[in-house]
Amino acid sequence: MFQPYAQAVEERLLRYVKIDTQSDESTGAVPSTAKQYDLLRPLADELTALGAADVTVTDYAAVLATIPATVPNADAIPTVAFLAHVDTAPAFSGTDVKPRMHRAYAGGPITYPDAPDLVLDPVGSPYLAKKIGEDIMTASGATLLGADDKSGVAVIMTLAETLLADPSIPHGTIRIAFTPDEEIGKGVLHLTPADLGADFAYTLDGGEAGEISFETFSADKAVVTLTGVSIHPGTAYGKLVNALTWAAKFATLLPEATRTPETTQDRAGFIHLYALTGTAAEAKLSFILRDFEREGLAAHGAVLESVCAALRLAEPRLKVSCQITPQYRNMRYWLEDDTRPLDLAVKALASQGLTPIFRTVRGGTDGSVMTEKGVPTPNLFTGQQDLHGPLEWISIQDMARSVAVCVEIVKLLAA
Repeated sequence: MFQPYAQAVEERLLRYVKIDTQSDESTGAVPSTAKQYDLLRPLADELTALGAADVTVTDYAAVLATIPATVPNADAIPTVAFLAHVDTAPAFSGTDVKPRMHRAYAGGPITYPDAPDLVLDPVGSPYLAKKIGEDIMTASGATLLGADDKSGVAVIMTLAETLLADPSIPHGTIRIAFTPDEEIGKGVLHLTPADLGADFAYTLDGGEAGEISFETFSADKAVVTLTGVSIHPGTAYGKLVNALTWAAKFATLLPEATRTPETTQDRAGFIHLYALTGTAAEAKLSFILRDFEREGLAAHGAVLESVCAALRLAEPRLKVSCQITPQYRNMRYWLEDDTRPLDLAVKALASQGLTPIFRTVRGGTDGSVMTEKGVPTPNLFTGQQDLHGPLEWISIQDMARSVAVCVEIVKLLAA
């Protein structure tokens, strides 16, 4: 049912991952790195060559396109959109990716020519044991692979090719969006429901075959700024208030045992200190706050505020501020009220012999933001595994399965 798509998704992923599209939170630009256009513009050209309509590269670096309906009653059929992001994670290099194919994987460890000590093994990655006989793609060990989320891009592009090449497949109007900067939380920041033009949507950015994600963390970002009293260290006695010293104290006052990423799992949220920068004069601590429930997220923010208050009491000369910025919210809050995309995906999975795997995401997706904006957008699998590092891998057959499920979704909508 899915094998005819395997060659197309493999060829595309091999091509896409060689293009460096790593995003960068520090630039403040849109997109955050100009090199994301090195993939975005060719994707627009590819869609045009396939025959898609309304192909646009927006001023906020999204590629949008339409696959016109093939049925006469298109106005009565909900418009569905498929989204994927082109950027790769800042956490690990995406420069000069050398993809490697492991044909008909026979089991056991996979090694890497550019990192002799690196081993991908079913013991550490249990899903790999289920992929015996399938074609596995990895990188060479010096970079991540970039299947997150270029696999989603390849799946959607193959879906577009399939539908545009065969007008006998019944479907309504379909919208496509390729977006930048998802890895830094800004993927669909500027994408409006009007621009997307869909009644509901799917992000193609998930893992195991059959996986559907309709619940994500709710997320805030927090920046604590400590401004001390700067003075020459030779005459600092009784005068210097070292912002870096107080930043270190701030970190030690956090409830490490129960609220950090390395001490939490399942449905427990966390406070994650991911950057500490500055000088003796001024220091900044950057946090991400995560929880599945609004109340838990607010409690994390209250913890930071309480530590700020404690520092103000301990050293009145120290200026302490805490700025908390909302990022995204658990998509479950909205999808509970509109289950259409979930119901449709379950039927499509069953048609392909796949059992639905409902998985909560200990993170966020572009679908979290689009759902909050009013376009219900759960996340579907592509097969990507062990993300954001050199062990990243994917099964080509899982990607092909993902295409088959998407084709079935659009056919079911038109039935």
